[in-house]
Amino acid sequence: MSHTPPRKMMTEEVLRVEIATLKREHRDLDDAIRALEERGTADQLTVRRLKKKKLHLKDQIQALEDRLFPDIIA
Repeated sequence: MSHTPPRKMMTEEVLRVEIATLKREHRDLDDAIRALEERGTADQLTVRRLKKKKLHLKDQIQALEDRLFPDIIA
């Protein structure tokens, strides 16, 4: 008899992997922005777009973390 893990557990694993992926992308954008700004020749429009994308990623991460760790007040 095979034992399959509960569906909730699989969902939590998927959320954790997705959060980790988004956090990695967020860090990569942060590094790219820093590198562009340090060069001194950064196109401000490009930097602004990257910062906007980084903020969007942060919002996505927060939404997924809220699903994974709901704030339940007892």
